[in-house]
Amino acid sequence: MGDAAGLEANKRIVVDFLGHFTAARYEEAFALLASDVTWWMPGRPGEFAGAGTVDRSQLERRLRGTRARLPGGLDLRVVALTAEGDRVAAEVAGHGTTSTGRDYTNEYHFVFVVRGGLIRSVREYLDTLHAHLAFGAPAQG
Repeated sequence: MGDAAGLEANKRIVVDFLGHFTAARYEEAFALLASDVTWWMPGRPGEFAGAGTVDRSQLERRLRGTRARLPGGLDLRVVALTAEGDRVAAEVAGHGTTSTGRDYTNEYHFVFVVRGGLIRSVREYLDTLHAHLAFGAPAQG
């Protein structure tokens, strides 16, 4: 979908997905995912828990689990969107407070592939060290 209307529709799907996730409307967010969606994050799984590729069922568990780790939710704000073909690049700022009271403020770059009105794949880039320190490592005294 390369025409202007198609590009805008793809951008709207991404914005809607992020908005539903932020508002904990998981069923609405999941309705925008293809049944065979994949989600990738950088890093080594032994060093960063979110690293690697997950399928839809793993992704749904991960996204639903966000509320346990960030009881007030993760507020995602779209900073910029760029669309070309079936790809939507999103710069996103995120903020929340962890269940242990730590501040979690991260910046993300997502590359969504959207076809047929559904998100087919996502590559998520973020500050993995900050995420690890906020969620997975003990506070330094």
